[in-house]
Amino acid sequence: MEASTKTQPPVTVRVFNRQFGADPRGARLARRVGLHKLHTWGIPYLSDASESAALIIGELTANAATHGRVPGRNFELRLSHLPGDPETPGLLRIEVSDTRGECRPPGPGEISAPEDSSDSGRGLLIVDALADRWAVLDRNPGKTVRAELDLLY
Repeated sequence: MEASTKTQPPVTVRVFNRQFGADPRGARLARRVGLHKLHTWGIPYLSDASESAALIIGELTANAATHGRVPGRNFELRLSHLPGDPETPGLLRIEVSDTRGECRPPGPGEISAPEDSSDSGRGLLIVDALADRWAVLDRNPGKTVRAELDLLY
């Protein structure tokens, strides 16, 4: 009797990593470049995954440019994509890192809603609502906010 062998398709993890200026222009550029990269990886513009990623990237990069800004330092956007198949969901990991360690945002379960009249304070609520998982990680120097989306095919 011959043993059957099941071959697994090759897995390609795609990674994009780039630094941007820690200002509003850098945050907008990071969002645009990130969405273009996702599109080239097979996550089409205007798909549910792309729209969720756009909001998460936009919020995290705006926070890095606003609250994590250190003069003369950039923030970093890192995207990782592990494709899935009909049986296994894929994964999109979005990480935004800055060099300001003393200004650490609240993590999952620690966010409180701002006053109704407040003009800010809703960004991480959006991340919390859209991401399947997210966390604030220490880094030397600074911090990384990581959000993950499960991609269903």
